[in-house]
Amino acid sequence: MDKARDTAARILNEVNENGAYANVALAKYLRRFPLSDQDRRFVTELVYGAVKAGGTLDWILRRYANRPLKKIPPMVRQILRLGIYQLFYLDRVPASAVCNTAVDLTKKYSHAGTAKFVNAVLRTAVREPERAAFPQGKGHAAEGLALSSQHPYWLVKRWIKQFGFEETQRLCAFDNEQPVLSVRTNTLKTNREALLQKLCEGGALAEPSCWTPEGIRIYAHGALDELAPLQQGFCQVQDESSMLVAHVLDPQPGEFVIDCCSAPGGKTTHIAALMQDRGHILAGDVFDHKLERIRENAARLGIQSIETKRIDAREIGRMYPAQADRVLVDAPCSGLGVLRRKPDARWKKTAEEIAGLPNLQKEILNSAAHAVKPGGVLVYSTCTIEPEENQSVAETFLRNHSEYVLETAGQFLPCQKRDEAMVQLFPQRDGTDGFFIARFRRSLSDAAR
Repeated sequence: MDKARDTAARILNEVNENGAYANVALAKYLRRFPLSDQDRRFVTELVYGAVKAGGTLDWILRRYANRPLKKIPPMVRQILRLGIYQLFYLDRVPASAVCNTAVDLTKKYSHAGTAKFVNAVLRTAVREPERAAFPQGKGHAAEGLALSSQHPYWLVKRWIKQFGFEETQRLCAFDNEQPVLSVRTNTLKTNREALLQKLCEGGALAEPSCWTPEGIRIYAHGALDELAPLQQGFCQVQDESSMLVAHVLDPQPGEFVIDCCSAPGGKTTHIAALMQDRGHILAGDVFDHKLERIRENAARLGIQSIETKRIDAREIGRMYPAQADRVLVDAPCSGLGVLRRKPDARWKKTAEEIAGLPNLQKEILNSAAHAVKPGGVLVYSTCTIEPEENQSVAETFLRNHSEYVLETAGQFLPCQKRDEAMVQLFPQRDGTDGFFIARFRRSLSDAAR
């Protein structure tokens, strides 16, 4: 039995049938089953590739299967998806090996008749690849782009309406790039130059970020569990655009800061570093296991100023009326700005979910507004590029809260100042994850309302 492909199929089943996150399921199975380094790399490539290609693989599969996919047993569906992925996207794997190992795997999870079906489907795909040619020409451009770029059709149509066809092409291409690992220097323990030296001495290939003074981009590294500066608390994994948020909040030593939706703690620990670990940071979340992640990160980084608390962010204003110097609302969002880092996310999102998110975002922001002292600062951020979740939410907030004024968030960026009142980073334009940041200040003359 091919252990690598068997492991990949089981992970795919966790993701596609049980809703598991691809990175979490992959890590769990790689820890559980002993595989060679070569097989671990192959499993990782199969899982991330097949998950990212999701709906496109199913579209191709329908060209060859003579039955609805939902009537195929779940594990057999995963085996077929892996087979189609290897045949159409991995040139170095011989077609005979793809078909033979898929048949062997099917015999493990189903009966001989199903194994014959799998063999017929895959060998037909080898003989007749033209059946899976993507639609082209007038009237099919959006569908063709969705399939070729491995994005949902509804999302590509949405982006074409927002950005135009060519820019949507660039956005989809960015989502399919291999993301660069970025880390934030823990300035409570070291500086960026010293950390770069440690990383390079450990065999990593790294360079300074041009977005933040603490950021480092790492292009080559071993397993994160063995990256000594990370394990020793000299840095924190965090996306470059995410590092901008704490700078826009601009916390000062000795202040009381609330981070409403704080897990897993990247921005929270960054706030602590900017405050020199002096003051009080309340990190809230609704899930205990996520709060534990914050505590683990804070302990590794040597931070003492963070208090974690299980709180529904919609209750922050009632629980801490006009008490905080600064409040961060890094709101739950569609995450459409970070799809290159989450290969399974693109297929789990829906237009209906996006339409429903602004109501929750407004509720959290409205509550957070009441927790800010007169003269204090409120920052709203998301990792999406959808105006309904970003500018529209901020504009509605300003209409409903005359005690707040919008400040120019772009002027608080640490390295690349902008004139934008609300900062919106676009992957296809800025070369980084999509992110939105707005900064509001409560009037000094305003009493708690």
